Amino acid sequence: MFGLTCALAMIGLRTLVDFIAPAAGPFALVYPTVLIATLFGHWRGGLVALLVSFCWAWYFVLEATSSFTFVVATDPARVAINFAACSILIILAEAFRRAVRSNADRAELEIARRKLLMADLEHRTKNNFALVASLLAIQKRQDTTPGIEAALDLAINRIHTFKDAYSNLTLDPDDDSDIDMADYLSRLTTRVAKASLHENVRIDTDIARMVLPREKAVAIGLFTNEALANCGKYAFADGRAGSVKLRFQQSDDDGWTLEILDDGAGNAAKASTDKSGLGSNLFTAFAMQAGAEHEIEIGEGGARVALKSRPAEPSVH
Repeated sequence: MFGLTCALAMIGLRTLVDFIAPAAGPFALVYPTVLIATLFGHWRGGLVALLVSFCWAWYFVLEATSSFTFVVATDPARVAINFAACSILIILAEAFRRAVRSNADRAELEIARRKLLMADLEHRTKNNFALVASLLAIQKRQDTTPGIEAALDLAINRIHTFKDAYSNLTLDPDDDSDIDMADYLSRLTTRVAKASLHENVRIDTDIARMVLPREKAVAIGLFTNEALANCGKYAFADGRAGSVKLRFQQSDDDGWTLEILDDGAGNAAKASTDKSGLGSNLFTAFAMQAGAEHEIEIGEGGARVALKSRPAEPSVH
């Protein structure tokens, strides 16, 4: 049917050409017709297009018209050569079509194989995160020294932050691996608050639903993990009651802002902002990875830690 459609299209086009150059190049349009029919309709389509269009051109275009008889002595050889050339074109076009199809099949198999390997890698990666977190939890139960216990809690939370980020990924090749920040930060906040904050510390969240690339999302998650852990370590270390507010909002310039505010010890815990400390260095590193700038403000009534995305650089045309 496709070959017949191509032949009929050629006949219509050839009929229009005959108004301008009657009998000129009777078989000229047969070649592209056969090529298209073969490439997109297999060799059978090419053969149908060849037989229909060639016979029509022979009968209606070649001298004498409306007849299969030959007027010019060279016409028999002319017809035979054109038919042979079109037949060879079908063979070559079919060979090309099969080569392309074979390469496409191999590519699809390779994509499927790599997708399977990626799924296995993702599964193993998440299992490895869980295993490391379990080993640290075992170590924590064996050593109840307050300082070591707090350090192990922080390490366990950081590992779970990475694991949660991987859990948000999909293996869909059409997907850009963005992470839903509302779900990601909600789970992270619940987990870290349970591990780092006392029961008498309330945590309120206001998280906008937006998606970000994995690398930025993981950096924001680690920054949040560090900030909430510091709330437990410094702001409410003395067991006082209080609250922590976490806000993640989209800004007008398509950027975002993360704010974590507490009403804890405030200036009494100012050691947490020591520029040479590991916590400060981690805040800086996570902010750089997220493509953002961070602020730490501590006053009498508590602390504020903020992370704000940098404005996108204007494109140069």
